[in-house]
Amino acid sequence: MSDPVTEVRDEDRFDVAAVHEWLAARVDGLAGLPQVRQFPGGASNLTYLLRYPGRELILRRPPAGHRAASAHDMRREYRVQDALRPVFPYVPRMLALCDDPAVLGDDFYVMERLHGLILRGDLPPGMSLEPAAARRLSTGVIDRLVELHEVDVAAAGLGDLGKGTGYVERQIRGWTERYRRARTENVPEFAEVTAWLAANLPDEVSICLIHNDYRLDNVVLDSAEGLDVVGILDWEMATLGDPLMELGSTLAYWVQADDDDFFKASRRQPTHLPGMLTRAEVVDHYARRTGLAIPDWTFYEVYGLFRLAAIIQQIYYRYHQGQTRNPAFQDFWQLVGYLEWRCRTVIEGSTG
Repeated sequence: MSDPVTEVRDEDRFDVAAVHEWLAARVDGLAGLPQVRQFPGGASNLTYLLRYPGRELILRRPPAGHRAASAHDMRREYRVQDALRPVFPYVPRMLALCDDPAVLGDDFYVMERLHGLILRGDLPPGMSLEPAAARRLSTGVIDRLVELHEVDVAAAGLGDLGKGTGYVERQIRGWTERYRRARTENVPEFAEVTAWLAANLPDEVSICLIHNDYRLDNVVLDSAEGLDVVGILDWEMATLGDPLMELGSTLAYWVQADDDDFFKASRRQPTHLPGMLTRAEVVDHYARRTGLAIPDWTFYEVYGLFRLAAIIQQIYYRYHQGQTRNPAFQDFWQLVGYLEWRCRTVIEGSTG
């Protein structure tokens, strides 16, 4: 079962003939204009299906409107995947990168489509998941993250991807500033939370390759029966960083069965199902697989929740400013406020 596609939104349309002419000069066997559809799930970069006779390709491009200075770098995203695929097999095959704005208006790239199952908010109609299968699925997803963190970045040619040492401090400073710039009048300042994070920086456990947006709905599974990971998508924010910061970011999306109703309403992956690892079990499993000692998870949990709030607020800012009309973004400000409360609750629970 493939990820569903829809008609392209009016605001996201592009010159299909111009893209085809450019692409056909670089990729063999593309006859006639493709049928173009859009993957509706993404809230950052835009993803399209180019359906040619006997072949399906994926096009990735930035959104219109406000962008963070370092975001939506198509050349970087292409390079990471192209370099990583020979040493980490869960990456789509890259085909062509365009940096000529005359073609589409922005950089974009095209890759082979990875066919498989992507689990979003709920299981697809007709699919069931027994507790044992859910546990194996969630464990396998975390095991692939462990494998990614073990990649030899020098062998992959990605040793210059990030700044390395000082990652933890840079993340807190950077996300604090990005949130401040994107803040609107209907969301909290996060002053208490960001001050606590800045005052409680842990030592880095290591610097490794991180996906930086690792979630179950960025993972492609082979089928509803096997549930083995065959691909990982959306490498936009991949860098060299602290693996526990990555795990904290991942678990901010990991809504579980005993969470409150508001958090469960925000769920975008079926991590609440019976048998799925809880967040605490994920941390324990990761620690066992890597041999890392994790004496206190509080900082990483708060960081993950704050970072998620900043990402959501950046998206909401574009909607608030009229730079996108996507109705899916109109209530994001409510989730930002909730995440601020959740951060404070976690902090108070650790110090109470």
